[in-house]
Amino acid sequence: MQELTISLNPKSKVPLYEQIYHYIKQDIQRGRIRAGEKLPSGRALSACLEVSRSTVDLAYEQLLSEGYLESVPCKGYYVCQIEDLCHFKEETEERMPVLPGKEDFCAYDFTPRGIDLEGFPYGTWRKLTRNILLDDNKELFQLGDPKGEWELRETITRYLYQARGVKCSPKQVVIGAGNDYLLLLLSVILGTDHRIAMETPTYKHAYQIFEQLGYALCTVPMDASGMEVSALEDSGARIAYVMPSHQYPLGIVMPIKRRLELLSWASREEGRYIIEDDYDSEFRYKGKPIPALQGTDQREKVIYIGTFSKSIAPAIRISYLVLPNGLLGSCEETLLSFSSTVSRIDQMTLNHFLKDGHFERHLNRMRTIYGRKHEILLGELKKLSGICKVTGERAGVHLLVEFTNGMTEKEAIARARAEGVRVYPLSEYEIGASKPRSGEGVTVILGYATLSEEELFEAVKRLAGAWHAP
Repeated sequence: MQELTISLNPKSKVPLYEQIYHYIKQDIQRGRIRAGEKLPSGRALSACLEVSRSTVDLAYEQLLSEGYLESVPCKGYYVCQIEDLCHFKEETEERMPVLPGKEDFCAYDFTPRGIDLEGFPYGTWRKLTRNILLDDNKELFQLGDPKGEWELRETITRYLYQARGVKCSPKQVVIGAGNDYLLLLLSVILGTDHRIAMETPTYKHAYQIFEQLGYALCTVPMDASGMEVSALEDSGARIAYVMPSHQYPLGIVMPIKRRLELLSWASREEGRYIIEDDYDSEFRYKGKPIPALQGTDQREKVIYIGTFSKSIAPAIRISYLVLPNGLLGSCEETLLSFSSTVSRIDQMTLNHFLKDGHFERHLNRMRTIYGRKHEILLGELKKLSGICKVTGERAGVHLLVEFTNGMTEKEAIARARAEGVRVYPLSEYEIGASKPRSGEGVTVILGYATLSEEELFEAVKRLAGAWHAP
């Protein structure tokens, strides 16, 4: 395990969690902390630094969202293996500042994993937490329901019906600390003697979790409508993992015809299920958010999983499952051996955040912020129309740039890096050998949540210079 000696400055205007985040990030970039090394647990590091556990968790979550760390269920945090990472040289007193354009400096990072932390409602969250603690409710410091607080599950049920068209009761909702935990719990409920089909490219972290849990996995090709159901039938899988409202990373929205075909596949045999990952459906820029697949399910074949990591902040660590009624018996039996992984105080804070209208106002504000960034990025990328074309731009906080000038993936990334801009290859999300998608070419991913509006203008200007026709 990697020991961390971090010197914090409590008097600094930089928050403590940012100081921890920057220290670890810089050590990873400089190679002091190597890929595969395990970091101290949040509890151990908070005790060592004499800061709150939430401070360390917030730092770790930002590193997770940016891809520097990965969380391995039941094991802890590990440094990711990141190819083409922009390393920084050791700083010395005589060191001159590194100017933009140098090969080892990435001034602009189009990470698709981050969020805009400037938009987090710190004041509101702090006030709600304080009000809950002022009630002197000692029960909140006892272990709660393994499924999560009933009040929060009721509130989530109402929200999901109104916003996503999900039909469920509070008893079907299970709250957990992140999707990793919920997938682990789901593996105990379902058992691991099933084959899971996943799209390719796909959310690779989920693939790796299923792999570690011992599932047999297969990949199913995609067309313009999403997972090909005929290939799914031929795969022998009994569980299909899909993101119908906004597929990651391609951004495909699954049309109703394909959704009905997928539901038909699930209903043809007992024990078949669809896991619907609805990770960022709140952010859509053309029309209203697409209703969830679960709301169309008449035979209770859809296991719905959602999270507040994208809509509020990763460090909230509150995700939820909506289980079909047929799995509730197995769930109740399984949860006898589990405890809730989310603080009851955090659950009640989120409950009031949702019930009192703060979440809706926050979403509207973030839609405006992301919408402006989305427009800026699309507008600036139009200037590169002779070099590339944009896809997957209708929702979420990332889009795809496909090159039309014959540039290779390696060359595109290297050229961007030479201009101080980090972009991400779509190929990293491909799994196994799959049938090429129609018309596919060399593609990179641009996430824009963490960059300011001014940074977006400058970053695309640099990309235009980097990606001129070879």
